[in-house]
Amino acid sequence: MGIKVSSSSNFSKTKKYLDKIYHIMHKTNFDHFGQEGVEALRAATPVDSGKTRDSWYYRITQKGNRVTINWINDNVNEGVNIAIILQYGHATGWGSYIQGTDYVNPAMKPVFRELSEKILKEVRSV
Repeated sequence: MGIKVSSSSNFSKTKKYLDKIYHIMHKTNFDHFGQEGVEALRAATPVDSGKTRDSWYYRITQKGNRVTINWINDNVNEGVNIAIILQYGHATGWGSYIQGTDYVNPAMKPVFRELSEKILKEVRSV
């Protein structure tokens, strides 16, 4: 004895709904959020020379139905990314440790919130 499941529907309404959500993701202005993130990171980055602050940029990649925004800082000194050691801390050449400062997460929180609210609003309107 087994269980038999059958359907007389072609799921056209479900497919139509999912297609609308897919198109929402494609019309979302991810460049806007990429630039907002760069501006937030620049404003929050601790400043000595200003080089790390001015080295932020973003890259958007899309694979299939997946969109990714990467915020990147390319200020590297002697193989060390300066933005990372500012965030997490680092040892010095003379044996002491300099504590990091969490500046990335507080700066990006409003950007992530705005992005998620925009997408949720559009999905709920479908």
